[in-house]
Amino acid sequence: MIKAVMAVLSAIALTSAPAQAQSGACAPRDMVVQRLADAYGETRQSMGLGANNMVVEVFASDTSGSWTITVTGSDGISCLMASGQAYEATTKTDPKPGKGA
Repeated sequence: MIKAVMAVLSAIALTSAPAQAQSGACAPRDMVVQRLADAYGETRQSMGLGANNMVVEVFASDTSGSWTITVTGSDGISCLMASGQAYEATTKTDPKPGKGA
C-alpha cells in the first residue's frame, strides 16, 4: 500500500512540481520544514524516493491532525503537493502470502 501511494505521489510530483513552483508553493527544504513545524506543529512521519530521485515526505501533527505532503528535488527545493486534516498513523501489517504482495 505504501509503495502504491508513493508511486502515485511520484507521478503527481513529475507533473505538478513545475506548476507549483510558479504558484509560489515551493521554497528551500529547510525553510519548508521549519514553517511546517512552527506554524502547524508537523514533523516528518515518512519518506520515500520517487521518480527522478524526487524525495516524497509526509509531515503531520499528532496533536492537531494536520498533514502535508512535500516533494523535494535534487536542487533542494521542496514543493507542497497536498495537505489536509485528520491524520492518523497506522501500524504496519504484513501482507498475506499469495495476495499480490
